[in-house]
Amino acid sequence: MSISLTRLPSLDAVKGFVAVGRRMSITLAAQDLCLTQSAVSRQIHVLEEALGMKLLVRGHRSIAFTPEGERLFRSADRAVQQLQDVVGELKRSNDQRVVTLTTPIGFAGLWLMPRLGGFIDAHPDIEVRLSASDRLVDLKAEGVHLAIRYGKRESMPAGAELLFGETVVPVAHPSLGISVLNNPAELERQVLLEFDGPYRPWLQWADWLAGHGWSAIRPKGMLRFNQYDQTIHAAMAGQGIALGRKPLVDTLLADGRLVALEAHRAAPEDGPSSWLIQANANPSPEVFRVVEWIRAQAALGAS
Repeated sequence: MSISLTRLPSLDAVKGFVAVGRRMSITLAAQDLCLTQSAVSRQIHVLEEALGMKLLVRGHRSIAFTPEGERLFRSADRAVQQLQDVVGELKRSNDQRVVTLTTPIGFAGLWLMPRLGGFIDAHPDIEVRLSASDRLVDLKAEGVHLAIRYGKRESMPAGAELLFGETVVPVAHPSLGISVLNNPAELERQVLLEFDGPYRPWLQWADWLAGHGWSAIRPKGMLRFNQYDQTIHAAMAGQGIALGRKPLVDTLLADGRLVALEAHRAAPEDGPSSWLIQANANPSPEVFRVVEWIRAQAALGAS
């Protein structure tokens, strides 16, 4: 005779009992469940109390089923295995539609996020999981499908695909009323915004000023940021002039949130660039769609 759902024992207790029955060991069952031995013992005790009977006979170094415990295990083991199989199939089906992408923080905020909505609209069946981090990730070890990295060619792994090279242009909010930087006296009246990151000297004002022969000037002030997107957001807030990585600020220049103060200059051929890296040379169709979309967006910016 069946009982109501409200009177069924806890599923955690049943899982603990099944794990012990499969291994005939509380120690090994605890390892399987990532629990302590005492926690698994409590689960068995809870189940026995709920049923009002002993399910296991504990010896000095052994465990055996009581007749009632053996009967319950046969039924519970089949039910739990069926549940494992179904959940596994559902999870695999869902995981096939999830594409995990890691990018530097500045790239994520300035280049990827403004464009990502278009991809989601075109491919609502694909879930993009974005991890914005400047930490180098072992893609296969951490289950990440794609990475966009910034650096020189020699620092990239085999198979890295160039998305675009680096170009830099001073940028500022229109409210500052500056359209061109051709006078060092103008710079001395401004606050300079600088990304205080590891890619020196290319994104440093000292390098830019030296290239114009203006190393001796003293700006009104200098604000430094440890994240590149913070530097650009400060420029959009009218707090000063930043060195804009043009591929990352193109959309801001196009819609007038920033203005370029001179013609941009390309980095040296051996300078840093943005690269696309795939964990698998033969990706799933979902991952390949994201790859194609990133390539197309990068090509649009270069055209």
